[in-house]
Amino acid sequence: MSLSSRWAMHHLASYKTSFQSYHTCVRHLKVVPRVIMRRSATDAKAIAPSAPKKAIGWWLAGCCGMTVGAVVIGGVTRLTESGLSMVDWHLIKGMKPPTTHEEWTKEFEKYQQFPEFKILNHNMTLSEFKFIWHMEYGHRMWGRFIGLVYFLPLGYFLKKGWLDRKMKIRTGILGSLLVFQGLLGWYMVKSGLQDKFNQSEIPRVSQYRLAAHLGSAFLFYTGLLYTSLTQLLPERSIPDTKAVSKLRRIAYSTKGLVFITALSGAFVAGLDAGLTYNSYPKMADRWIPSDILTHSPKWKNFFENPTTVQFDHRLLGHATLAFVTYTWWLTRKTPGLHSRALLASNFMMGMGVIQVLLGITTLLTYVPTPTAAMHQSGSLTLLSFAVWLSHELRRIPK
Repeated sequence: MSLSSRWAMHHLASYKTSFQSYHTCVRHLKVVPRVIMRRSATDAKAIAPSAPKKAIGWWLAGCCGMTVGAVVIGGVTRLTESGLSMVDWHLIKGMKPPTTHEEWTKEFEKYQQFPEFKILNHNMTLSEFKFIWHMEYGHRMWGRFIGLVYFLPLGYFLKKGWLDRKMKIRTGILGSLLVFQGLLGWYMVKSGLQDKFNQSEIPRVSQYRLAAHLGSAFLFYTGLLYTSLTQLLPERSIPDTKAVSKLRRIAYSTKGLVFITALSGAFVAGLDAGLTYNSYPKMADRWIPSDILTHSPKWKNFFENPTTVQFDHRLLGHATLAFVTYTWWLTRKTPGLHSRALLASNFMMGMGVIQVLLGITTLLTYVPTPTAAMHQSGSLTLLSFAVWLSHELRRIPK
């Protein structure tokens, strides 16, 4: 065979090999899209549950924000002494405000039959009454709006089957607490409408019912926040060590102390105890005031004596700041924590200092409405960071 023939046979073999390789590649390319499509479908099934989970999380977070608004509006309503302006309660009928002069006059005449007008506001004009009435009306309508925002999406999520058994129980408890909170609000208002005050007393709601009303709002908010964080934040495990267990216990204790201090603030507000001793750090040049245990039996002083109530709130405020500081220091010393836990402790520490400064400022300036409202809102903000930290330190099931 000549050289040229051998050269031709060699190239024909090469073309045949290349042609076979081409067909092999084509067959592989036809298979790859099918494999990719199958994997994409599998991945879609794995990712799909996260979309409902995020929707539920953002719904709960939105309810959190609205609850903060309710607490702020409620605080301003109390500080402006507007809470007793609406003397009856109707779930549906009460949603329609007076519009004509005759309707406003009729509403004002109803208010004039109760102790707050007779003792405190007997010189009030119709224009002044409209202001306090709108404050209380806004607070009530905001509460009804929270009910709609909570229960309507809840019904949708239940219908779609997006809630597992655990979430059904949680959302059921939170919904019950929301209804209880609304009923408790009217029960609180009724205590200030009773004809039991003499001319030397200022008509006000029961400090016990006020504390229960605020406490249930804080519990509702805490449940919303913790559950929304569980739905929205990716899980990050932390080591199961003695140091972490100790930090977890301290963080939970700090969260509880923040809540108790906020409740004691409700007693301060209910008794106007912030106006008894407006000096700091001493109370009228004394570390322990002389009238701290004047009521009998002695236990009543802790709930009904304005001096004792303010004294206790000061002690709890200092203790809370001490616990917050210790928790922050311990968080930084505990190995193995992720960045979110450290960030939560830093925010909690900063807010703890701000909250104490707000409290001192409120006291020294004789409880002005803007500062007092910021102080009350600050307690909820501090609780939020404490809840966040305890959420980051929770045990994650394996």
